[in-house]
Amino acid sequence: MKFPNNLSSPQIPLEDHQKLSDLGIIKSFSAGKTIVNENAHIRSVPIVLEGSVKVMQSDDELKEMVLYYLRPGETCVMSVLAGLYQDTSKVKAIAEEDCKVLFIPVNTFNDLIRKNPGWLNYIFQIYHKRFEELLGVVDAVAFKNMDERLLKFLEKRADLSNSRTLSMTHEQLAQELGTAREVISRLLKKMEAEGLVELGRNKITLM
Repeated sequence: MKFPNNLSSPQIPLEDHQKLSDLGIIKSFSAGKTIVNENAHIRSVPIVLEGSVKVMQSDDELKEMVLYYLRPGETCVMSVLAGLYQDTSKVKAIAEEDCKVLFIPVNTFNDLIRKNPGWLNYIFQIYHKRFEELLGVVDAVAFKNMDERLLKFLEKRADLSNSRTLSMTHEQLAQELGTAREVISRLLKKMEAEGLVELGRNKITLM
């Protein structure tokens, strides 16, 4: 398998003679399957090869919110840090769509960073991208109204799936945005009246 050529994502700094299978184990996950659980010990660093993965965090009341998405070529920097420092995961990673993930053992990953500057640069690129996305989440939660957050979230999902029509329930949206289903339903009806979206059965189309 060749590593996906996705210019919008950092690239794994493979040596010319290396294969992905030299680094770790490749596993397939169907949409909705959990890849990394909260509070799990991180023994391998996951890197998405195909598909997309959403990274979420929950509170004490088990309310969840999406922090960011991982695309091909990306890893979860929080999982990297938890693995390198023998900590547990503070987030949950779920397959947003059918995907393939490369798992590199923590010891192997640590050696790669120490011996190859390209790997360290790769991690800094990932860290920079994730930090910007988390700042966006903080900005949205602290300073934007829920209708603005909802529209931006739908646009991001549409970009991720390369489709203006999203197959999502109001309950799913509420869970991923950390709010109530009734709030989402009310806002979507308002957005439909304004011509921003078209609502169908478990479907939302951005206009």
